[in-house]
Amino acid sequence: MTDLTSTTGSGASPGARADPPVRRISRHTLLIVFGVVMIYPLLWMVSSSVKPTEVIFRDPSIWPREFDLGNYVGGWTALEHPFQHYLWNSAVIAVAAIVGNLLSCSLAAYAFARLEFRGRRILFAAMLATMMLPIHVLIVPQYVLFSQLGWINTSLPLIVPKFLATDAFFIFLMVQFIRSLPRELDEAARMDGCGHLRIYWRIIMPLSVPALATSALFTFIWTWNDFFSQLIFLTNPDLYTVPVALRSFMDGQGETAWGQLFAMSIVGLVPIFGFFLAGQRYLTQGLATTGLK
Repeated sequence: MTDLTSTTGSGASPGARADPPVRRISRHTLLIVFGVVMIYPLLWMVSSSVKPTEVIFRDPSIWPREFDLGNYVGGWTALEHPFQHYLWNSAVIAVAAIVGNLLSCSLAAYAFARLEFRGRRILFAAMLATMMLPIHVLIVPQYVLFSQLGWINTSLPLIVPKFLATDAFFIFLMVQFIRSLPRELDEAARMDGCGHLRIYWRIIMPLSVPALATSALFTFIWTWNDFFSQLIFLTNPDLYTVPVALRSFMDGQGETAWGQLFAMSIVGLVPIFGFFLAGQRYLTQGLATTGLK
């Protein structure tokens, strides 16, 4: 026993020492503190949504002294349409954006990752360069174009570009994932008589579920939370989405219904949390395997 113990002890790496309890406790305490600081605004908004409006800014505590669910009831019907109308508008645009991004970006990614054509590297670099362009630079020419097409006050400016592979981030994400797939699968399918479209649909797409799920998750969150583009292209209250509808609770004359605003903000966050929890496993897998070669 003595020899075995000494042998085991001598074989251990000198740098592999156990982490002291004090260091572990300090690390976890620091993470908890930062976590509380980051989540505090959300907790404060949840608390404020069940407080009377006149108490919200007088009582900054997270735990409300009195609960008032009337903010949810009043906020649901406070605008021109019931709030489910704006939830539906956002859902339609978000789902259409997901479908468009998955189809167009995956096709573009397959072309960059698997096809050999002249100027492929230059086009790929130009595509990546578009990621550095802010939306404020693009919104003016986009507005002029969509105005000439008669698309203002419709959902088309928010949906149609998604079917044209305009989101370079998702193309890059899928390119990196497709490059990690072995080319032997393509060669085997090509020997069976498959063309590029069948290889893309029957082999690449089923194997790219983690990358597709990651793209769908980010597309949903970014589209659902998009305020600037929707505010520019949608001026008809019948077409308002959740972010633009929430803006309607604010009054420039100081009569903002803060309680109802916070209550409907919580309602608008529920789909995001649900979608994120449903796709969290694929999100982790997709981001973990994107950089593999």
